[in-house]
Amino acid sequence: MSEQNESHTLTDGPRMNVESFNLDHTKVRAPFVRVADRKRLPGGDELVKYDVRFCQPNVEHLGMRAVHSIEHLTAELMRNHTDRLIDFSPMGCQTGFYALTLGVEPQEFAALLEVTFRDVLEAGQVPAANEVQCGWGANHSLAEAQEAVRAFLAERETWDVVIPD
Repeated sequence: MSEQNESHTLTDGPRMNVESFNLDHTKVRAPFVRVADRKRLPGGDELVKYDVRFCQPNVEHLGMRAVHSIEHLTAELMRNHTDRLIDFSPMGCQTGFYALTLGVEPQEFAALLEVTFRDVLEAGQVPAANEVQCGWGANHSLAEAQEAVRAFLAERETWDVVIPD
């Protein structure tokens, strides 16, 4: 799993406040998982934010029903394996997700993501995919989520390659 390599990922423009706006999206090759940011909290804990990129930016994107379902499935199922997941949220561009963790280092996160995505493939339903527990309960597809996760897992050996040589 890759830490940000600034010599390859930074754009030529001025540094922006949002880390992902400094990533040169024309150089990356999805799928990949990378550390997008780290923040030390006043109490000493460290937040580690991961870019879990499913699709090649500006070339392809996940359908909204898949995005929504992967979000629900992963947010629920990853918590069966750790109490250090703070949030698992979709990117607005629909090419991947951000995972915010409490001190989960890259090798541990990769293993956590893999076991969680294997759980997604075994799931029989999308958690909380109803109008009582979700703001758009009808906008889910377990089959589309599982198809996207299956393709992502098939590339497990290259998750740490953000920019190919």
